[in-house]
Amino acid sequence: MIEPSDRTPLPRAFFDRPVLEVAPDLLGCTLIRRSDDGVMELRITEVEAYAGELDPGSHAFRGRTARNDVMFGPPGHAYVYFTYGMWHCLNAVCGPEGRASGVLLRAGEIVLGAEQARKRRVSARYDRELAKGPARLATALDVDRALNGTDLCADAMSPLSLLPGTAPDPDQVRNGPRTGVGGDGAHHPWRFWIDGDPTVSAYRAHAPRRRTT
Repeated sequence: MIEPSDRTPLPRAFFDRPVLEVAPDLLGCTLIRRSDDGVMELRITEVEAYAGELDPGSHAFRGRTARNDVMFGPPGHAYVYFTYGMWHCLNAVCGPEGRASGVLLRAGEIVLGAEQARKRRVSARYDRELAKGPARLATALDVDRALNGTDLCADAMSPLSLLPGTAPDPDQVRNGPRTGVGGDGAHHPWRFWIDGDPTVSAYRAHAPRRRTT
């Protein structure tokens, strides 16, 4: 077992496993964001698993495209997508190369660099809200499509990397349906979070968009 004090990124083998094993194991891990503004650190408190071509909720369900290409590549890389014409979301690619799957980083506690996050998340009333939700997390850490494909297992020079952290007690880990996922994937209990943590986002069921005439 890797000790929490180890500042070495998680090994490739950590991500080269089934997505439903990787997802809960990421709880408590540390995401590092390095930029010209400095270094930020986030403790992951909530994630969702997406099982690629086997999962109707996944971007890779209908096969490989220019948008989701990174998901089919080597595990341990960042998949960043743009959604609703407004927001970015950050995922960690996992599973064997060629079989797309990934873990959406839904929420976390910013433990270093909160002052940077506050400048980007001016609507947050409290620090616990800075990265409370996947779009807020990406905004707070200044993550966009320019970081798509970043190696999360790389050395200290990488703009994004994932490090070991302090794992929550097993009885603190909860799971349930994913937020906003409809159709056949609506009821998969593939959202994992640390129970009682104030940075975990609120669950919202899928709400079909209304068509306007």
